[in-house]
Amino acid sequence: MQTKPDFIDRNDAVTALRTFIATGSFRPGDRLPPERELTVMLNMSRNTLRGALDALEREGAIWRHVGKGTFVAAHGDSADTGSLAELTRQVTPVQLMRARLSLEPAIAREAALNASNAAVIRLKLACGRCLEATNWDAYEARDDAFHRIIAEATDNVLLLSLFNQLNQVRRAVAWGTVIRQSPQPARDHPSFVEHDAVAAAIEARDPVAAHAAMRTHLGSVATRLFGED
Repeated sequence: MQTKPDFIDRNDAVTALRTFIATGSFRPGDRLPPERELTVMLNMSRNTLRGALDALEREGAIWRHVGKGTFVAAHGDSADTGSLAELTRQVTPVQLMRARLSLEPAIAREAALNASNAAVIRLKLACGRCLEATNWDAYEARDDAFHRIIAEATDNVLLLSLFNQLNQVRRAVAWGTVIRQSPQPARDHPSFVEHDAVAAAIEARDPVAAHAAMRTHLGSVATRLFGED
């Protein structure tokens, strides 16, 4: 039985997906077809498709919402400051952290007001996964997931889109000043307790406490990284 041909070069897959979106009459905010349909439409394996989706998400061309799908991003999201790459070159780590301190406590507040029971469960599980990370790369990926779950829990696509844009810049900004003293987070790493406090406030449906807990968490991170909050 002949297997379905697949793209060998990931760049080809990214180009094919980008072309599909550009020529498919998709508007900003439109949801793309499910992965199983895209694999048939684009004649590629699911792994290759996911790699292409990851690439376009990093570019800011699409954004994802767990349980709801993949959506086309607004074309003009970065119009005032240039492309994502140009924006990344302009932003310093300190500026990025200050932007997070402005946006993410408000997102936590909205999550406390709107989170579903399922979102709260996902958030508490994410806290546990952060604690179980065996190296910094794994921790950072799980920390990223923790913050994304909070943004999703707002049930507000605009806030989620703003979070995604900020997060894309965060991933790309050079963090050359960060020096790790150990191969993995220590068991008493402050972020673990801080994450628990944010999750507890959201579970308690306490918007004031959620805002304060996220502000405390990000302020703590800023202090550890830059000596300021």
